Amino acid sequence: MSTDISLRVLSESLGGKVLVRLRNGRMLRGILQGYDQHMNLILEQAEELDDENTSSKQLGTIVVRGDNIIMVSPTIKEKK
Repeated sequence: MSTDISLRVLSESLGGKVLVRLRNGRMLRGILQGYDQHMNLILEQAEELDDENTSSKQLGTIVVRGDNIIMVSPTIKEKK
């Protein structure tokens, strides 16, 4: 995926929940509040998920460095 497409997906995800997988295997979920051209992310109400997604550790507002990110997945918005 090119950088332009990645940044467009991030732009469309602003204000919504995203799932982030990091290089060290950790999974984070939070509300995307901002990003930059290096894919550094600002997440609000962030939480670290365990391997089974059965529990989480609350982190609050965090900055995630883009070079640690393997994948960012926006949540699907339901149509009303």
